[in-house]
Amino acid sequence: MQQKVLFPHQRLLTNIEPIEFTAFNYEPVIKMPDSWNEMDLSGGYDPEKIRAMMPAAGGYNEKRNNMYISPIYKNGRNIHMGFDIWMPAGTPVFSFFDGRVLSFADNDNPRDYGPTLVTEHILGGRPLYALFGHLSRESLEHLRVDQQVDKGQKLADLGDEHENGGWVPHLHLQLSYIKPETPDLPGVVSEQDRQIALECYPDPKNVLKL
Repeated sequence: MQQKVLFPHQRLLTNIEPIEFTAFNYEPVIKMPDSWNEMDLSGGYDPEKIRAMMPAAGGYNEKRNNMYISPIYKNGRNIHMGFDIWMPAGTPVFSFFDGRVLSFADNDNPRDYGPTLVTEHILGGRPLYALFGHLSRESLEHLRVDQQVDKGQKLADLGDEHENGGWVPHLHLQLSYIKPETPDLPGVVSEQDRQIALECYPDPKNVLKL
């Protein structure tokens, strides 16, 4: 089983100049209903609670205790670096901005991302990378590396529990200033890595229209 022990942010040597996200317009990643719930998983993972609250969203920089217990999570990693949108399997996922497909793969370890897509976007001349996790396997069949994507274009569908790593269906969206070498990013980090991770992985709400 793959062990995630070396993360891109651990190789960062200089401070990152943040993108001015408000200078750009974005399309919704998931078309949410007018009414949805703010999800708080600081108390742990409760599938029945999540299903009862769907549609729901939240979780960036949230400390989630007793949730990441699979062997792929090591060193007390429980601070969430993505933003989760909890919607039914089959819900379409769209590109928030023009870009291209950087990479994709099925991270099929238990409690991993499952089918995963990483896109690259240029905002103000600077690259920004977006990881879309917990997709359907069928979604990956229609992708190719360097494929151009338009703002508002459908990218994928959310996967069900049997294919998305074993989670209640949802999208894990994570942004990164650092180019991922593989279709993967540390979705949770330890307390000692928290500050540098926040600099490397900006709040996905910057590009979300919810």
